[in-house]
Amino acid sequence: MSTVTVSPLRQRMIEDMNARKLCAGTQRGHIRSCKRFAAFLKRSPDTATAEDIRRFQLHLFETGASICNRNRIMTGLRFLFRVTLRRLDLAAEIYHLREPQKIPLVMSQDETRRLLAVASSLKVRMLLSLGYGCGLRAGEVVRLKVKHIDSAQKIIRVEQSKSRKDRNVMLSPDTLDLLRQWWKTRRRGFDSTTPVEERWLFPGQRSGKPMTTRQLNRLFHEAADAAGIRKGVTLHALRHSFATHLLERGTDIRVIQALLGHDKLDTTARYARVATGMIAGIKSPLDLLSQPCKKPKKNRKDQPPT
Repeated sequence: MSTVTVSPLRQRMIEDMNARKLCAGTQRGHIRSCKRFAAFLKRSPDTATAEDIRRFQLHLFETGASICNRNRIMTGLRFLFRVTLRRLDLAAEIYHLREPQKIPLVMSQDETRRLLAVASSLKVRMLLSLGYGCGLRAGEVVRLKVKHIDSAQKIIRVEQSKSRKDRNVMLSPDTLDLLRQWWKTRRRGFDSTTPVEERWLFPGQRSGKPMTTRQLNRLFHEAADAAGIRKGVTLHALRHSFATHLLERGTDIRVIQALLGHDKLDTTARYARVATGMIAGIKSPLDLLSQPCKKPKKNRKDQPPT
């Protein structure tokens, strides 16, 4: 049995991240970034100079790292130099690139209907229905517990999601009916000692843990292939489609903002750029050129007396 030795620098960085309550995913990303920088230097990052940081940023560009991935790596390094090492002079050498503004890829209502229809099991249909019908992120879907379902108020409570925020989303009659069907068929016995309110709706293979987002992502792509959806959609497209279809039906954008849990209205407003129903309904000024001009009606007060 091998033991992993943690260097004093990494241990101190982990303590700094824990003190600031960074989530586990963010911590893993920061650690990976520092390991990549150390591999580039071939020595400890605490010996780095401003020239080393400049060369590393140039190296990321030359190796074809995407802007998003490159910025994520440099965010981890900036934490190391600014917080753990207190080297503000080196942290100032780190810069971020402006990421391209891309519109979300959404599915049409017909494509969504086909996706749910070809779901291979009740569980898969339930998972995908929660993503589309409630606008939930993948991590929010798999971490649902019995206590989060409020059938009396017809809401689902999402606890401590992105940015450690709570929010409520609607629980439609169709979704509630599917949940009740799923609960009857859900495997039992392994969590019999857990209070019912604390049980996962979608338990995973590991005891006491929910299913993983990787499993959910695989199930989504299998369903998308079976439905004949050729777009390069991802699991998050269900959430994008939820917001876009609500906007096309005239739902107030601030209501959609609350359902999605966005801090800024600008983040929600981007769905107006992909609401194809709204865009297709706009009359082009080119079409107006071919229409005969209407003569303005004369005001009766301007007519001479007979």
